[in-house]
Amino acid sequence: MRRLLLALPFALLPLAMAHAADVHDHDHEHSSLPPHEHGVGSLNVALDGQTLELDLDGPSMNLVGFEHVATTDSDKAKVSSARKQLENPLVLFSIPKAAGCTADEQELKSPLFESSPEEGVTKGEHHHSDIEAHYAFTCSQPDALKALDLAQFFKTFPGTHKFKVQLIGPSGQQAVEVTAKAPTLKF
Repeated sequence: MRRLLLALPFALLPLAMAHAADVHDHDHEHSSLPPHEHGVGSLNVALDGQTLELDLDGPSMNLVGFEHVATTDSDKAKVSSARKQLENPLVLFSIPKAAGCTADEQELKSPLFESSPEEGVTKGEHHHSDIEAHYAFTCSQPDALKALDLAQFFKTFPGTHKFKVQLIGPSGQQAVEVTAKAPTLKF
């Protein structure tokens, strides 16, 4: 049951892009990918039975305020703080306590989190440093998951203004946008 989202083509884009980035150094083949916009992240949400999965992808500019490798102490502190916040998804996504969700797995990926930033960043500088997070939860009362409130996320990362969301839940698949002004995502 792991990785429900990988069955869907939109979830494969980051993988295809990562693979292509190794092979080519130019972007025109990826015309199907949405343009990189500051302040806009993408979020894939899937709820299937008791399994809730979240896949987040946001330009690091939205989350830490810069895209370069953290060299100064203040930049490193920002990266470390962002990482700590992302490691607490139940709070960050305001997942209702009544749903009884526990995190089974979480994975954070970003060139900014690498300990030896020289690899891959200088080579792929123009690809922008994105921060990707994947979470899987088991929820004992999934019926209590009526909505996700991203207000806390927007408050924590004020550089993020909007999420383009692909949501797969009990009522089927929908594409919605969630903004700081309208932060609620209904299942």
